[in-house]
Amino acid sequence: MIASYKAATALGNKTLSELGDCTRRRGDMPGFAKAITAILGAMRGEDEQEFNMTRTVLSDPVLTQKVLRLANSGMYSAFGQHVNTVSKAVLVLGTEAIGHLALGLKLIEELAASSTDTTIAHIEMEKAVLAGIVAQQIAYTAESRHGEEAVVCSMLHTLGRMMLTFYMPERWHELQRLADQKACTVEEAAPELLGLSLQEIGHAAALHWGLPSSLLNGMRTVAPAEPGAEVSPSDWIAGLSTMAANCAESLWHDDAVGAENVRQLAASYAGMLGVAPDNLMHAIEQAKVVAANDLTIAPLSRPAERRAKALAKTRQRAAGNKILLSGLADMRDMLDTASPGQMVQIALETVYKGLDFSRAVAFVRNRKENTYSAKISFGEGTRELLPGMTFDDAYEPNVFHAALNSDRVIFIENAHDAKFAAKLPLWWKTSLSEARSFVILPLSANGQPAGFLYGDWDDSFPPISLSATEFSLLNDMRAMVVRAVERRHGIAPEAVTR
Repeated sequence: MIASYKAATALGNKTLSELGDCTRRRGDMPGFAKAITAILGAMRGEDEQEFNMTRTVLSDPVLTQKVLRLANSGMYSAFGQHVNTVSKAVLVLGTEAIGHLALGLKLIEELAASSTDTTIAHIEMEKAVLAGIVAQQIAYTAESRHGEEAVVCSMLHTLGRMMLTFYMPERWHELQRLADQKACTVEEAAPELLGLSLQEIGHAAALHWGLPSSLLNGMRTVAPAEPGAEVSPSDWIAGLSTMAANCAESLWHDDAVGAENVRQLAASYAGMLGVAPDNLMHAIEQAKVVAANDLTIAPLSRPAERRAKALAKTRQRAAGNKILLSGLADMRDMLDTASPGQMVQIALETVYKGLDFSRAVAFVRNRKENTYSAKISFGEGTRELLPGMTFDDAYEPNVFHAALNSDRVIFIENAHDAKFAAKLPLWWKTSLSEARSFVILPLSANGQPAGFLYGDWDDSFPPISLSATEFSLLNDMRAMVVRAVERRHGIAPEAVTR
């Protein structure tokens, strides 16, 4: 609870207690808690770190593109070949960088889409979005590895203002009146009226959400460093978040006074950020262009030109083949260095995206327990189904054992055909029966079945058929996985997901 954060004064604790009561009554700010919990969980490595992060990224097409773009940017050019799959991007970038990118995007989405009861709360949220956009453009210009973390910190820099305007708008108006009377800013007036600063309110909320200390440290206000002074990474992040938040405040109205304030900020922080003032101004101008599509009520926004929020799903066969080819390229690049589990991960992601599956699942054989079990999955609702998708490796007359014994890709066009029902096992009928069509890609190592990849399409898809080219690409892909398994001499096939 926000009220658990202890302020230095009794008045400050009273303010936090009131804010905590408001939070409990209204619930967390739109979407924040859910998005933060999911992404931070993946960043902390809870329950299969790489797989969680990949699934989180793939659940959002916009985030997928941003992750791949970052992995292929100049900052990571030392890794050589193009990165075509999120699974490889996780290996290249690390979950922390992707986590900050994901968190930043989710915060932008939630802030931009939130419906608030007051215009003033909406304004503060849009300023936070604008601060994140400014920080992103500057970080890109600076070619900083800390850029995505700085974006998140920049959006959360004014969290105290957002909390107050969203939950306690009447206190915000009192604060504005006091600031007008004293001819000062609301930040300067806050301790007298509230008993603590707006930054402390934001800090209390961030602790309530469980944000890591690195983000809390980056949310602090930092003055420009003296010329020639050494700047630590944490100070660089905090400096950029401070500058970006102040820029957003000045840019929001899109007037001459604000423009002059931005020029002064650029001149002041240029040395600390390691970017020339002219380059800072260029980055800020680029941010204004991006902001025109992300903001709704600021003078900077142009609602008529805003991009469509919904991305129509494309099932063009040519596009799917390109995805399969790109995934194969990633697998070839990594064959000598990736573990069998990483190869399975990339293969599953590639077929999931390339064939536009509703669901995709990787099954692994456990020789000690004489079973096949589902270990990795993509698609809505699949994670909850994993525990139930286990079956004996002893032969049974069904389509899955047939595929494993023949070591051939099997495509089932109509699983609902009554004549085919006897060839479907009970575990499939109780977990995956929504599928109309599905594909099985058996994986054999050293002449023995080691597992298989499964993908299906539900009734929302038009009738499916696979071309000879696609069958060939799928066979190439499973051959790459098998090579990775067999390359690991002395490692049992069931170690494929480790």
